[in-house]
Amino acid sequence: MARRQVSLPTAALVERKDITEDLMVIKMRPETAITFKPGQYCTLGLEDIERAYSIVSAPHEENLEIFVELVPYPDGALTPLMWKMQEGDTMTIRPRCKGIFTLDEKYNSHLMVATVTGVAPFISMLRSYFHRQGEGHRFYVLEGASYQDELVYDEELQQMVAEHPDTVTFIPTVSRPTESRNNGWTGASGRANEIVEEQIEKLGLEPSSTLVYACGHPGMIEDVKERLAPKGFNVKEERFWKQ
Repeated sequence: MARRQVSLPTAALVERKDITEDLMVIKMRPETAITFKPGQYCTLGLEDIERAYSIVSAPHEENLEIFVELVPYPDGALTPLMWKMQEGDTMTIRPRCKGIFTLDEKYNSHLMVATVTGVAPFISMLRSYFHRQGEGHRFYVLEGASYQDELVYDEELQQMVAEHPDTVTFIPTVSRPTESRNNGWTGASGRANEIVEEQIEKLGLEPSSTLVYACGHPGMIEDVKERLAPKGFNVKEERFWKQ
């Protein structure tokens, strides 16, 4: 007997912001309510191709915000299709969001290490934390990219620091500081995983009170674990694969 095809709900593209040739931020409006915890991912699809995307927006926001990196065909399957989308176009969306990459409030201190789109779940966690007026936690966001224009949420994070200086610390870093695309850069330099140990020492973070979250490139995550596990830090991970 043939399996009956289940019709999935859809989400409409209501806003698109192209950041670079291969980075964009989109906002999707699901036709049915989607619930999730900050840090979880949703599954979007086009032409029967589905992939998981960490959600940038917090649960209280009306639209689902997604930070997307283009992976050209043939390595990427879904993102080349997404790059053709215009406002009003729709994608399928699985009704249930998933993932265990969520905030563990048993720890008072949270070191969030990200590469480019890997910052997505951290933005969701922070937006939600401040929306519900959370207290008693410190957040340290260490975000690495090749170029400064890939640090897409830097202004929002800097605003969080300005409004909550005792709660949020933001450390952006670029790995190619001498290239012209990074002219004027005055922040840290080096890959996030390569400077994570010196930042931990500078910030005075201790394994007993600090949970490390690593999200983004698998190579970054492996290196962070190799560096920090022997020092007693627990590392929670979320890997992003080619889309």
